Amino acid sequence: MGFGGYKCGVNTKQHSHNPAPVSPSMVRRHRSSGRIAVNVLADGLISAVAAPLARFLAAPHDGLLHPLWFIMGGAITLLLSGLPFRIPQQYWRFSGVADLRGIAAASIGGSALFSLTLWLSGFPLPSPTFPLIYALVLLVGLGGGRLLTRVYGTMRSQAQGQKIRVLLAGSDLSLDLFLRALERASDRPYHVTGLVTRSRGQQGRRLHGVPILGVAEDLGSVLDRMTRNDMLPDSVIVTDPEWRGSQLSVVLDAGQAHGIAVQRAPSMTSLTPADEIQMRPIALEDLLNRPEVPLDREGMARLIQGQVVLVTGAGGTIGSELARQVAQFGPAQLLLLDHGEFALWQIDLELSESCPDVTRRVIIANIRDAQRVDEVFQTYKPALVFHAAALKHVPIVEANPCEGVLTNLIGTRIVADAAIRHGASAMVLISSDKAVNPSSIMGATKRCAEIYCQALAVEAESRGSKFRCVTVRFGNVLGSTGSVVPLFRRQLEQGGPLTVTHPDMTRYFMTVPEAVGLVLQASVRGTASRRQADETDQRLQQGGIFVLDMGEPVRILDLARQMVRLAGLRPDEDVAIRFTGLRPGEKLYEELFHGREAPVPTDAPGLKMATPRMTDLQAATALLQTLEAASLRDDVDEALAIIKALVPEFAHNPLGEVRHPSSSGEEERQSSGAAAS
Repeated sequence: MGFGGYKCGVNTKQHSHNPAPVSPSMVRRHRSSGRIAVNVLADGLISAVAAPLARFLAAPHDGLLHPLWFIMGGAITLLLSGLPFRIPQQYWRFSGVADLRGIAAASIGGSALFSLTLWLSGFPLPSPTFPLIYALVLLVGLGGGRLLTRVYGTMRSQAQGQKIRVLLAGSDLSLDLFLRALERASDRPYHVTGLVTRSRGQQGRRLHGVPILGVAEDLGSVLDRMTRNDMLPDSVIVTDPEWRGSQLSVVLDAGQAHGIAVQRAPSMTSLTPADEIQMRPIALEDLLNRPEVPLDREGMARLIQGQVVLVTGAGGTIGSELARQVAQFGPAQLLLLDHGEFALWQIDLELSESCPDVTRRVIIANIRDAQRVDEVFQTYKPALVFHAAALKHVPIVEANPCEGVLTNLIGTRIVADAAIRHGASAMVLISSDKAVNPSSIMGATKRCAEIYCQALAVEAESRGSKFRCVTVRFGNVLGSTGSVVPLFRRQLEQGGPLTVTHPDMTRYFMTVPEAVGLVLQASVRGTASRRQADETDQRLQQGGIFVLDMGEPVRILDLARQMVRLAGLRPDEDVAIRFTGLRPGEKLYEELFHGREAPVPTDAPGLKMATPRMTDLQAATALLQTLEAASLRDDVDEALAIIKALVPEFAHNPLGEVRHPSSSGEEERQSSGAAAS
């Protein structure tokens, strides 16, 4: 017994009269030796019978000459030939193709050795075909014994208890791995009643004796047939880790329609232990039909390794994931800045466990405090700044507009100015799709922050500065603080209802690690040397903004229903869905590009580029100074008027009215663009 890392003063020495403890390894060695002895005896008996039987088959009209000699000779020669192939060490119950190959080799070797012994002893062979017949008899006897043992073990295992009847869905490779692992399990909880695969050409065939009933797209009809035949499984298990998006949704819908659960098996290899087959629920992230984007890991390492890196908003969802991924590339020092003590403590504790070799500094600071921010930059001299700190909750910023201005816009200006002043090589601004044709104050302040960073980047380019200011815009991330997914999960735990603002509301979604990985990808591309001056570089020099490829938008109502299904419940029956109406500042449809921003592909996978209207740095600075003064006075009307001058397409929706994207886009197209340069 120990306390505080030290053992208590208890004498643990064994008394002389106590027997020595038996270790588990000793028990395993004893059992293994016993099993080998049994195998030797069984194989010897089979080979002993095989020798006279082979002689009888080779020469049925001859009498049995010296039967004892045949029995002893057959057993000895088989054991001598079987030792090189480790025949005695085989598990009969788990015999497979590799074991049968060893048995075949041992049978041939035993037959050859026995025949050679006969010839050297002066005894004639019963017939010229005797060696071949003897080898075949040995192969049938030894292999058949193992096959019968395996079949008996399978039947006994199935009869020991009520098994969960499952239907497996996946590729042929993943199905094969799962079935093999299931066969190795000592206690098999599942009885596989059928398989569905990707290819229609495989229908009607069998895999490990289990029939392939169809393809995943027709799972509904497959389950209908199984229902009619009274063979409906208890659950469907998806064995392929690559099945995502719409393909997985089809499986979920079919399972829901027939009242059976859908689970996912772990990713397996041929070496996966059988006892590690632990099913898990389908994750919401699996339903995003997003192909994996190849990331420039080498470029990220060149950008980060050995550098002092500052992450603002490090306690938030995006900031903390930035800290995790940045730490993997070995920065010289990682600065974690946030104004929330608890959030900082959480990410610092996590990094101390996952990346203990990375030097970290935990900094409590408010980005609106210019003096404090300047002190941080002066003390640590960060070379790379990821600016994720912001107020992001639309209704809260609507209720506190001037606070949103001071944090999202003035705070961004303070961080960017300090980065230039203290010699940082780059700053990366995390923006939002809500900055496009904004209807909320939060979105408008993020667009203003984009405008200032655009102007800063162009001005730095024009005077030949090495400083780069990169802006990255993307939509919602699954599971972020304040997002709809944690809200739905909490409402599900309480039994519902799930609250959806409007049946037609859509949003772009991406997982947090994927979004941050693409942010780093954009950082690498945005800070790269621009000597080649290709199209992407030219747009960056003109204030281009990186936009993550978010895929197709997701209807929030569909998301809510899928989450109910993933919980094993029925939407609108077990859990109600209630519509609450748009909140102040919200839009039905978020956009990644406004009317004048045609999406342009870049040479970096997963990234597109927008080229929104530019504003001169001097004019933007003057407007921001006036806006800061108005916000400090809490003069909302003046602050909104200045924002409108900076962002003419800003169509404020304080009442949460239902508007379609065309209205804000048309207003932007008709605007004079007075703030444009």
